[in-house]
Amino acid sequence: MNAVRRGLGNGLVQAFLVLVGFVWLTPLAGLFLSSLRSAQDTAKGGWWTALAHPGQLTMDNYAALLKNAGITQAFWNTVLISVPATVLVVVLAALAGYAFAWLDFPGRDTVFLVVVALLVVPVQVGLLPVAKLFGALGLFGTIPGVVLFHVAYGLPFAVFLLRNYFAEIPKEMLEAARMDGGGEWRIFTRLVLPVGRPAIASLAIFQFLWVWNDMLVALLFADSSSQPLTVELQSQIRQFGSNVDVLAPGAFLSLVVPVVVFFAFQRHFVQGVMAGSVK
Repeated sequence: MNAVRRGLGNGLVQAFLVLVGFVWLTPLAGLFLSSLRSAQDTAKGGWWTALAHPGQLTMDNYAALLKNAGITQAFWNTVLISVPATVLVVVLAALAGYAFAWLDFPGRDTVFLVVVALLVVPVQVGLLPVAKLFGALGLFGTIPGVVLFHVAYGLPFAVFLLRNYFAEIPKEMLEAARMDGGGEWRIFTRLVLPVGRPAIASLAIFQFLWVWNDMLVALLFADSSSQPLTVELQSQIRQFGSNVDVLAPGAFLSLVVPVVVFFAFQRHFVQGVMAGSVK
């Protein structure tokens, strides 16, 4: 009897998860089908009509997208912003997290408290003063300026996350490595980084998604030559409004990249969440 109840319970949970997954993926599927329909078909009915009339689907929209210089340039700008901003945050946070967790230096706890305090500072507070600073340095309106802003505001949370994760590494492991003659750099690269891979992967996912989907920072710090895809799509909606045959595939491209990144690192992300729940 208990086995039957357990089986029914597992079946209900699985059915519920399938339903949640279906609901979560429906907007993505709808946007994909819309990106394959002409503007005329889109004006006649919703995207679900393509399921009954698959002849509506065509790759012409993506051909037009590749010819749209604004969107293609904005896509590469987004890549040039998101990848360096993610890599720099992960690398710097890993180094700082190890230092705060296992290295003794004057003022370590005080500096870490300052880093934690920066978590409560809203992004909006720093927009105007940083914009003035970037203007004086010649970084305003450039891709490096957008990257530096994302790195600066992504580091406090990243350092806090990795420091707490690295601090849970058994001290005996590090002491054994030091007794074997390993220096701090060797311990960091050969021991700490492999052990902390789940947390690092989780951090990389969050940072990449935040930067890729950002529009507030880009609206202020990027000019027309360096603006990412989110700003370019918003601009084209405002300017043209009816060019859904270009906007739909552009929006799908903007959406599908984070989804691919998430599923590519899903295993590491789950490991990081589970590791944080049992420590």
